[in-house]
Amino acid sequence: MKVIFAGTPEFAAVALQSLHEAGFDIPLVLTQPDRPAGRGMQLQPSAVKQYAVSKGIEVLQPLSLRMDSKDPQRAEEAKAAHQRLLSTPYDVMVVAAYGLILPRSTLDIKPCLNIHGSLLPRWRGAAPIHRAIEAGDTETGITIMEMEEGLDTGPMLLIERVAIEDSDTTGSLHDKLAALGGKMIVEALNKMKAGQLPATVQPEEGVNYASKISKEEAALDFTQSAAEISRKIRAFNPFPGAYGTVNEVHIKLWGAEVLDGGNAPAGTVLSADAQHGIVVACGTGALRLTQLQKPGGKRLPAAEFIKGFPLEGLRFS
Repeated sequence: MKVIFAGTPEFAAVALQSLHEAGFDIPLVLTQPDRPAGRGMQLQPSAVKQYAVSKGIEVLQPLSLRMDSKDPQRAEEAKAAHQRLLSTPYDVMVVAAYGLILPRSTLDIKPCLNIHGSLLPRWRGAAPIHRAIEAGDTETGITIMEMEEGLDTGPMLLIERVAIEDSDTTGSLHDKLAALGGKMIVEALNKMKAGQLPATVQPEEGVNYASKISKEEAALDFTQSAAEISRKIRAFNPFPGAYGTVNEVHIKLWGAEVLDGGNAPAGTVLSADAQHGIVVACGTGALRLTQLQKPGGKRLPAAEFIKGFPLEGLRFS
């Protein structure tokens, strides 16, 4: 079975590696153009491109696949990419976190299967892992679906569940789901090859959307409950990193434990010492902050952080 793969970040690279190691013929990989990254803002290839190049797989990086784009360069690149797809013999396209919209012209060439990091129809959209943790979901999973023009609306082919632990961050849950997605897409293609991959239409009940994460969301509101704030800290780890502000300094918060009590104005630092740790009052309950980071510094355990940044008597806003 010949598979064209489209994806960009590490989540997708894990799936590409799984397909390659399972012996699927991958004649072409689509990924987004190299982007500036790091302190020097040098152009960096995506995780998918890095893996594909290491295995000698041809890589195509169009700015868009929409041939009707009003941007002449994007339209031209889309036309070239479309012709490349038409001229490449393949049986199925696998898509995972590609980041570009696949137009009808692409979807009509061959079946397109998507690896989506949620239990559809819950959390359609760009940030299903973040939003599941933020909302307090107790489980999530991977859905292998057949793509259509709607946003994650296509028929479901395989689905597996994963518990969301109280300790899970977006980073840790991402890794679990990436590994599961890689395993499941190999299973799906093997079943497809054997004609044993029935499709199930998504139910209309339970649809919601996982909007893209913005950096503005990283600012914490301590008038919310300790449980809500704790979930946001976990959901925004590693990106964009939740923070509270003390004396106009943004302090990133990477870990916290929910406590009862906290009878003080929201944001008040109730303790900041080696015995009790850093405890902050919230709208309901309190948080014991376990890992913090000041601008330009490293992530530090609370006991180490307060040695260089005393917090007692201060207030987060």
